Amino acid sequence: MTTAAEPQSLLLQMLDPAVRADPYPLYGRIRAQGPLQLPDNNLAVFSSFADCDEVLRHPAAASDRLKSTVAQRQIANDPEGTAARPVGPPGFLFLDPPDHTRLRRLVSKAFVPKVVKALEPEIASLVDVLLAEADGSFDAISGLAYPLPVAVICRLLGVPLEDEPEFSAASGLLAQSLDPFLTVTGSAGSGFEERMQAAAWLRDYLRELVARRRRDPGGDLMSGLIAVEESGDQLTEDEIIATCNLLLVAGHETTVNLIANATLALLRSPEQWTALAADPGRAAAVIEETLRYDPPVQLIGRVAGEDMTVGSLTLPKGDSILLLLAAAHRDPDAFDRPDEFDPDRAAIRHLGFGKGPHFCIGAPLARLEATVALTALTSRFPNAALAGEPQYKQNATLRGMSKLPISL
Repeated sequence: MTTAAEPQSLLLQMLDPAVRADPYPLYGRIRAQGPLQLPDNNLAVFSSFADCDEVLRHPAAASDRLKSTVAQRQIANDPEGTAARPVGPPGFLFLDPPDHTRLRRLVSKAFVPKVVKALEPEIASLVDVLLAEADGSFDAISGLAYPLPVAVICRLLGVPLEDEPEFSAASGLLAQSLDPFLTVTGSAGSGFEERMQAAAWLRDYLRELVARRRRDPGGDLMSGLIAVEESGDQLTEDEIIATCNLLLVAGHETTVNLIANATLALLRSPEQWTALAADPGRAAAVIEETLRYDPPVQLIGRVAGEDMTVGSLTLPKGDSILLLLAAAHRDPDAFDRPDEFDPDRAAIRHLGFGKGPHFCIGAPLARLEATVALTALTSRFPNAALAGEPQYKQNATLRGMSKLPISL
């Protein structure tokens, strides 16, 4: 256990956009410190695979940040009660049982294998259209990794694709709000007001769409959430909006990163690009190794719902917990040659989709989109190569590229 000033400095560096292109050496330095406990911040930080895995499976690890000491302190200092949740109820990802169980059960019907598999022809058609427009110089982000998941989630939710520029701008700002500025520094960081405005705009936008779907329901998920009923249970309007909000942001930000990160890893290992071009059956291994080697979600938070012991640390109830998944995935105690991208490694383990009751509900859809995109890209352009260094957005949690230039 380490409680010196250096861990705080390392965590602040993690939030610095200057390390975004390659945060892994910094993650290695943090991991070398062992589990960190910062009592002044009511915070514990875990970066080994074993510790992160244990927290995700721990029955006392909560997802509702209102259970944290920090949030309760905010509420006590805010008589109006808006400081902790200024933009309404959260999506079920940030709730605990029984609320999480109830909402997830009602939503999960849209992501069963049969429903996801039925989307494959449309996904393949979208990829063909996008790659048909590719020429000698190609940006893998704007040309493929970004428009594909956006079109799919719009189709799934019933969101008009022509509204994409507006809600994507709001989604990008909300992705920044997942970075743990408050947890690490005690403040919300710059741009807080802008992010809150984006959140309010997106909720108002979705509220209007819900009203429209009530009048004119279709075969989309939003219409389904309005109509769904199980054992007399239905979602309230706020729950429908919060769920669509969550799926809209998570449903494309993370999949964009998965497709882009896999593309970059393959291009930096040309033999792997060639192998996938020759054998589309390798796509599954490529995707799982990408989720380990360069995960779309780099870190996640939990709260000690009660006093907990994790590894060598004892956490008091209410402490915030930060899990550095990207550091855990490069843990030499868990992986042989952890810094190598190797889809052929004997056993690919990762926490990229979480674990336990909060395992990513959209994992089958993300895997399908990435499979179709990567197999089509490599087979159509077997001699593609990097045409320059990628550019990264500032996000630490949903770390992803803004540009990935490729020569086809």
